[in-house]
Amino acid sequence: MNHPGKLIVIDGVDGSGKATQTEILAQRLKQAGLAVELADFPQYNTKSAGLVENYLEGKYGSPEQVGPYRASIFYAADRYDASFKIKNWLSQGKIVISNRYVTANLGHQGGKINDPLERKKFFAWLYHLEYEIFNIPRPDLNIILHLGAKISQTLAEQRKKIDWRGKTNDIHHNSLEHLKKAEQTYLEIAKNFPDTVLIEGAKNGKILSREQIGDLVWREINKLLKL
Repeated sequence: MNHPGKLIVIDGVDGSGKATQTEILAQRLKQAGLAVELADFPQYNTKSAGLVENYLEGKYGSPEQVGPYRASIFYAADRYDASFKIKNWLSQGKIVISNRYVTANLGHQGGKINDPLERKKFFAWLYHLEYEIFNIPRPDLNIILHLGAKISQTLAEQRKKIDWRGKTNDIHHNSLEHLKKAEQTYLEIAKNFPDTVLIEGAKNGKILSREQIGDLVWREINKLLKL
């Protein structure tokens, strides 16, 4: 059965399992006979992610010094650069899975804003920037993976994955307070934004296996694609 192109986003705080679930979902969709393409943000080691890389290295100061609006523009410009290939894939009827997307800006940058009304204004501004000014594709489904910030940080540290700078952390990973605020904002997003679902990565204090989480993700994909 042919499906029109769909954009599916896997998001959540660092260490929540985004990359793993993106890979698992891609394999399951391919096994179902669908054409799949992957997007991954930020696009490290590309010109479009240069400002993001400088920001994460702390060259512009702390996350609070840079602020949510300036930082969001860095990430949005990188997504704009990728939007042309994503639009092309979607026009071919492919399923595009994105590891992080606009929801990452909503979560990480929105978490810097404590006042609920100001945060809501930021959300509206960001939507206008990304979807109207830059005109990037809107996702058909956003999946937010949820693990507590402390658990996520611990998993990220255990992973010890050497990133594009040869380091294991950046100015976001290093701050548990930042991750906690981002976690709460992601929960707010999942509750209030359309086409967004929350998937819990732990039950009764025990982390679910990657296969169990993958099954929960697949359940949501079935609702969208009616496989």
